[in-house]
Amino acid sequence: MELTDKKCVPCEGIGKAYTAAEIQSHMSEIPGWVLAKDGKSIECAFTLKNFVACVDLINKIKVIAEDEMHHPDLHLTGYKNLKVVLYTHAIGGVTENDLIVAAKINLLSS
Repeated sequence: MELTDKKCVPCEGIGKAYTAAEIQSHMSEIPGWVLAKDGKSIECAFTLKNFVACVDLINKIKVIAEDEMHHPDLHLTGYKNLKVVLYTHAIGGVTENDLIVAAKINLLSS
């Protein structure tokens, strides 16, 4: 089943985070995303046309995050640069939920 067809599960009691190797094995499913240096999150950087375009993207990400009940960290800097960071806050690492949300965010630019 494709990541975009899946739904996030509640994070509490989800189990353990993926290892760096497990995360790397899924990276081809979420092009544009990279594993953070500490191996505990995935991130994607967007450079948009202007501030309004960044806020529009944030609002679209908000809809996905609320629908999945899984929320990324969003860093808007320099008025047009947005970095999206995903990890499962409840366990401090990457789970399938993060991959699902990343894949759905990727659909916004396709």
